[in-house]
Parts: sequence; structure tokens; C-alpha cells
Amino acid sequence: MRIIQEYLEDLRNSEKKVAQHVLLNPAKVIYQSISELAENAGTSEPTVIRFCRALGFNGYQDLKIQLAQDLVPEIKNIHEDIDPGDDPPTLIRKVFQANINALNSTFGILDPEMVNKAVLTMAKAKRIEFFGLAGPGVIAKDAHNKFFRLGISCAYYNDPQMQNMSASLMDSGSVLFIISHSGSVKDQIEAMEIAKAAGATTIAIVSHRKSPAARMADIPLWVHAQESSFKLEPMSARMAATCVIDVLFVGVALKRREEFTTNIQKTRKALVNKFL
Repeated sequence: MRIIQEYLEDLRNSEKKVAQHVLLNPAKVIYQSISELAENAGTSEPTVIRFCRALGFNGYQDLKIQLAQDLVPEIKNIHEDIDPGDDPPTLIRKVFQANINALNSTFGILDPEMVNKAVLTMAKAKRIEFFGLAGPGVIAKDAHNKFFRLGISCAYYNDPQMQNMSASLMDSGSVLFIISHSGSVKDQIEAMEIAKAAGATTIAIVSHRKSPAARMADIPLWVHAQESSFKLEPMSARMAATCVIDVLFVGVALKRREEFTTNIQKTRKALVNKFL
């Protein structure tokens, strides 16, 4: 906050709009995507990036981390609902309730039309590739573990270079499925651009409606969790995204139920000697 005030008079007029919005709404900004901040400040995403760099930050995420350090008690980086003196029963209640709230909120905003579009697209896909980085990468791997059993050729990548190379080999029968809490990770946006240029359909699970990934995706699917994206590993959003994956899996399995039934029998038989 102090550094913004110090540099305020040196900023361009468009950058000052961003600075003034941040100074007036710092607690809201740490929960906003770069697109949301740009819209609320009446500027553009490039202006937000220039503003951040003018202050010496690497980018918007770097700014949000600094804001969080100034505003948010250290313990809230562990979980935003807990307090230092919480006993085990209270920890259980708060963590579970945060996840329940995320699931209920996502249930309320998940668009059935988009879900149906995603199911139909995935059911007829020649190949589906799931991309995620860090925590969302775990969800992407779980999605791959589910969907390959449907008889659809699937892949999972959590390395940005592998993602770009694989995206370049997609075609009109391919589906790129991105999972991202912020929806603003540059590597994933780049992979989406490459896949779309190759003719693939893009699906994205994101927490921010106005994020670059949500805008770029052919089929955006939103989850809702009151977590700031400065946290390295959002918890409740992960639970909500996993639930959306389960919805899609069940929907596609119903569309391909004969093939799925056959494949389940094959995979169970393949594992029969793996258990005591």
C-alpha cells in the first residue's frame, strides 16, 4: 500500500486509475482476477500489468501477494477461516464447512447448458488432454484416471513445455481441458491459444468468470469458493472442481455406457491379481 502511494504521482493517468482502485479496495483486489480489476478500474489488462511493473512487481500475482502480506494475518495463508486458538473440533467444522459452502455455491452457479455442451463434446471426442499445474494438476490427473476408462484416448500433462508441444498436435477431434483456480496462468493461456489454432475445442474449469482462461475457453465451467488466488494451494476450489469433473464423467459415461461397461470389466479383470 505504501509503495503505491509513493509512486502515485509518477504513474500515467490510466495507471493511476488502477492505483486508486487498489488503494480504495485492497481487501477486494486480492480476490479478483486481472480481468476483474481492469474492468472495475475502468482500464485494460495491459494497463494493470504496466501498473504492477511500474511499482517494481513482476506482475499482477506478485502485487496480490504483497497486498495479502500487508492485509491478511499470516495464519490466514494456511486457511482463511481459522484462528490460532481453534481446537480440533473447531478446525474440523471450519474446514468441512468451507468445502461444503464451495460445493453449494458451485451447485448454484454451474450452468447446466454448459455442462451438457461439455458432456456432448467430450463424449464424441477423438482425444481429450487434461492440463493443470501444481494443485490443479492433481485434479487433471484424476480426470485422466477417470476418462481413459471410457474408451476415449486421453492424456495428462503438468509440464508447460509438454503442454505446448502436445497442444500443437491437436486437431478438430481433440479437446483440451484446462483446470485453473485463477484462470490467469500464462503457460495455460498459451497452451489454449496453440490448441485453438490447431482446431481443438477448449474447456476450462476456473474460479473467476472474467479471467483470461474463462474468456478464451469454448466451454467455460465456473466453480465458486471464497479463496484468494494468492494462496499457493486453494483448498475449497479444488473440492468443487473435482466435483465438476465427476459430473462430467458420469454424463459422458451415460453417453458411452455400453463401451464403458465393457471397459470396466476389462480393467477389473486386469487388476484381479493385484490384490490379496
